[in-house]
Amino acid sequence: MAGRFSNSFALVKASANVLRLDKELMVFPLMSGIAAILVTASFIAPIFWAGGPQIFADGENASYSAYVFGFLFYLVQYTVIFFFNAALVGAALIRLDGGDPTVSDGLAIASKRIGSIVGYAAIAATVGMVLRAISERSGLLGKIVAGLLGMAWTLTTYLTVPILVTKNIGPIDAIKESAMIFKRTWGEQVIGNFGMGWAVGLVGIAWTALSVGVIMGMASLGMEMAIIAVVGIMVLGYIMLALFASALNGIYTAALYRFAMTGETGSFDPRIMGNAFRPK
Repeated sequence: MAGRFSNSFALVKASANVLRLDKELMVFPLMSGIAAILVTASFIAPIFWAGGPQIFADGENASYSAYVFGFLFYLVQYTVIFFFNAALVGAALIRLDGGDPTVSDGLAIASKRIGSIVGYAAIAATVGMVLRAISERSGLLGKIVAGLLGMAWTLTTYLTVPILVTKNIGPIDAIKESAMIFKRTWGEQVIGNFGMGWAVGLVGIAWTALSVGVIMGMASLGMEMAIIAVVGIMVLGYIMLALFASALNGIYTAALYRFAMTGETGSFDPRIMGNAFRPK
């Protein structure tokens, strides 16, 4: 297990090297984040304009309306997320094939598959609403079941986006193929993502400790205005770390899918790829 973890973590580091060559890949999670905020605001604002969340609180019709509203929100939000994720993966695949991708290249790839992306978003929204209903209506056991089912869904659909990017197939077939690849390869992407989360988490902890230390030092010296600037820099650092982690995940996903399907390593070390993502 330790060897598998170290190999997958080595693949994460190789993904970081790809990001170093194409820093513009971080633009995709930035655009995704901005779009997601705008979508959330566009859904929340009408609710408060109409009287607040209590409009969904009572009555069967109100409950039905809440589920319809929730489904529409999931649908639009997932479409935005999957679209920019597809753009990121598409651009990363160009780099892995030896090309030099641009932001426009990634957006063009995602735009060509927008129909399948919306279909996948509709399926994901439906699954999300079903899991939400199970969690809300079945007590503690329902929450546990919903959590386990949600985890299984996340794992088996992990490679759906790169499949949609590279193949002219519908979302259902893409989900099925993602599940088959996951079973065949023993789910190494889980270990790699754990390593990625662990590394990013350590950086976040270090950044927090440094920022808090600086703030405490300035507070002891009575530098109130400087503290505001440090807090702003601290928040900016968190945003950059989140963008870095999202871009890294997209590259990692693209690399795993490419190797699983073709056996090609591109700019990655063949030894690392061979050890980090081997058949079950």
